[in-house]
Amino acid sequence: SAVELRIADIIHSHGVAITLSQIASCINGSLTSPDITTLARIMRLLVRRKIFTVHHPSDGGDPLYDLTHSSRWLLHDSEQTLAPMILMENHPWLIAPWHCFSQCVKECGIAFKKAHGREIWDLASGNPEFNKLFNDGLACTSKVVTSAILSGYKQGLSSIESLVDVGGGIGGLISEIVKAYPHIKGVNFDLPHVVLAAPAYNGIFHVGGDMFHAIPNANAVIMKWVLHDWGDEDCIKILRNCRKAIPRGNGKVIIVEVVVKAEGSGVFDDLGFIFDLLMIAHSSGGKERTEVEWKKILEEGGFSRYKIIDIPALPSIIEAYPDDQ
Repeated sequence: SAVELRIADIIHSHGVAITLSQIASCINGSLTSPDITTLARIMRLLVRRKIFTVHHPSDGGDPLYDLTHSSRWLLHDSEQTLAPMILMENHPWLIAPWHCFSQCVKECGIAFKKAHGREIWDLASGNPEFNKLFNDGLACTSKVVTSAILSGYKQGLSSIESLVDVGGGIGGLISEIVKAYPHIKGVNFDLPHVVLAAPAYNGIFHVGGDMFHAIPNANAVIMKWVLHDWGDEDCIKILRNCRKAIPRGNGKVIIVEVVVKAEGSGVFDDLGFIFDLLMIAHSSGGKERTEVEWKKILEEGGFSRYKIIDIPALPSIIEAYPDDQ
């Protein structure tokens, strides 16, 4: 509701903390005056969750509401906004599969398919409005994670000569990496129909193919939010193909994924568990993994050594090295 009402944007546009009445007066689309009592109850919870702050003036004036670090992620026009993702995840079509979890426990199967009779990609392809919402949600999270990779993994990228982005879509991530490190020869690799729609980028070659068959050769492979879409056996197949694509001496695979931490107390640790449930709700067998689960598939895929690097985002970087290095 706060995102739909653009409450964070309203406060931000004033530049200072404002009252509920001021917030209400700026809410667009109301046929009548906004219900301030309902708004107050929504804001009370959001303040408790530290999405907004409230200050009670000593002169007894109306309470003043302001932004926190968290609410800045809700600004629609920010480069680092997560507003489209929140709108996407709260769409009724994406909420419906959550009500099928008990069926999945009892009968197995895919929650999204139980709710809609088909998988999410099929539903999106036949509904342009939902497809835009879905793509906007994915794009905004990708932008945030890409920024975190560039700021938190400089040492890992600077020494790479050539890099292939497996499942790179239309080339957003690899183009930003090559822009920051022009010496890298970048390859954007995805299904043929996907790369056909990719724009031209300086220093980037688009290659169509199937990661289950073969992956273009490079010094390093990067995969962002690819493996969590697949079960263990499929992940091992993909990793083995990555192993074939990189050199023995100094090759590596850069995996950008959530590492679920059972004992973690960091700001993103609870979100790892939530995202794992999102995978039940919206994917066809994917999951978020613990370090133990990652270690198992990495070893079976030909990568016995790895290190986990935290970046300022929900996923971490798993830097994996082949057995014969």
